[in-house]
Amino acid sequence: MSQVSGFHRERIRSVLSSSLLMPVITIDHPADAVPLCQALFDGGISVMEITLRTEHGLKAIKNVREALPQAWVGAGTVTCLSQYRQAEDAGAQFIVTPGVTEALLDFALTSEAPLLPGVSTASELMLGYGLGYREFKFFPAEVAGGIAALKALRGPFPDAVFCPTGGIRRDMARDYLASGNVQTVGGSWLTPAEVVANKDWAKITEIARGSLADVS
Repeated sequence: MSQVSGFHRERIRSVLSSSLLMPVITIDHPADAVPLCQALFDGGISVMEITLRTEHGLKAIKNVREALPQAWVGAGTVTCLSQYRQAEDAGAQFIVTPGVTEALLDFALTSEAPLLPGVSTASELMLGYGLGYREFKFFPAEVAGGIAALKALRGPFPDAVFCPTGGIRRDMARDYLASGNVQTVGGSWLTPAEVVANKDWAKITEIARGSLADVS
């Protein structure tokens, strides 16, 4: 059986260790992508998950990769192989899925962009674990049991590392990071919709900087 390559695991570990917080970014207006991500970067955030929840996601990934070569830029909400391939073509440096399928897990073994597979149960985790995956997205974190669930998973999977996202507020991030098997926390609180709509990029930088200070 094929296993996740050392290169892929090293890449994902580098992504997760680069920032304690990972913004989950949805782009509604193409022109917002670069200034929004620049504002996050100016606030100390060097890892960006740009979701494919809108038609602008792929173009945003391409533009941000060109504008911010120092940052890690990944594609989120990838749910099928065609999206995976499109995200790779757009320059995504890593792929994040909300859940797992055998097809996605197998495809990622030889893909250019490594996978951070989404799980919410031990059974889903085991699908990836058997292929050598040790880094996972835990989603939807709060609905799936939150910190208590992550602590429970440490017993059978002591070397699994998580990036929880979904329903996590700014004031929860520190507690998630203290759970022992969380490397970074993802959330949309870093990019509030009303602040983005107002193009208040200075406020985005302030939120990023303050959120990092909360967990440092």
